[in-house]
Amino acid sequence: MRLVSYNVEWFASLFDDRDQLMLDQEPSGRHGVDRYTQGRALVQVFQAMDADAIMVVEAPNTGKEQSTVKALEGFSKWAGIRTRKVVMGFANDTQQEIALMYDPDVLLARHDPQQDEQAPRFDDVLKIDLDIDTKLDHVRFSKPPLELAVTTAGGRQLHLIGAHLKSKAPHGARNRDAVIRRSIANRRKQLAQAIWLRRRIESHVQSGQDLIVMGDLNDGPGLDEYERLFGRSSVEIVMGDEMQDPHARHLLQPRAADQPSSSRFYNASTKRYFRALLDYVMVSPGLMDSALQWRIWHPFEDAECYADETLREALLAASDHFPVSLDIELT
Repeated sequence: MRLVSYNVEWFASLFDDRDQLMLDQEPSGRHGVDRYTQGRALVQVFQAMDADAIMVVEAPNTGKEQSTVKALEGFSKWAGIRTRKVVMGFANDTQQEIALMYDPDVLLARHDPQQDEQAPRFDDVLKIDLDIDTKLDHVRFSKPPLELAVTTAGGRQLHLIGAHLKSKAPHGARNRDAVIRRSIANRRKQLAQAIWLRRRIESHVQSGQDLIVMGDLNDGPGLDEYERLFGRSSVEIVMGDEMQDPHARHLLQPRAADQPSSSRFYNASTKRYFRALLDYVMVSPGLMDSALQWRIWHPFEDAECYADETLREALLAASDHFPVSLDIELT
């Protein structure tokens, strides 16, 4: 079985108010890429991956008029891919939902939100002291993680969590002091979300349930100087000692020249691209023996992706993130 986590930059911009694809020369949500080019590129990427399930981060919007499920199931039919059924959880106000596309011949998935004494449901509020002032802060997810109960065609049961943690970027800051203040505040909130997610992971692992956590954590060890103020990155908190993702574990080692990355962004100030590992597929201990191969479909770091010019160009046009896949034996 192939499971994929894929952040599709502003997927919502490709759909009208009736959830119909708009494939024209108008701008997409990707800078310098029109809607036709991004849409066709996504088809090529999805077909090349041939996944059994895809956790879509920044999925199309759900609102008064629009439906994430309708949009993605329509896209699947148009693209001719197997992941033709879609499930999502709590909608949010950002027009960037989290949804799972899956092949119903291989598995079934249903929304299964959890709560316990340590961690409320992800659409609720976590009360936690973020700045050690003995006062509880109230933390919410702008994009509540998607919790799923999954049953394979062979009857195996496991849980999936799709997550998109808060960005640390100081959007809106107008001077250096504002950048510092906002960066620290954003990282503090992101770490609180990571702790919340970690508590849910511990509940699953301690009860002996198989769990896979997928998505964009907007963080990785050593990505910025503010991490030193808090001691650990969000990724280290979420992963803990039990969850495994070889790309994340690689970042915990002394710096090497071959650091993996799953995203590529343009810095207008320096006129250069920079890279970061933000996307992960983490598995609980009971699944490690079944996990066969992790892969980042990076057009410049994965040899097969680079050698396939059509796929290489499609990956660059489709999103500023690249898919992360896990091939795993699940029957």
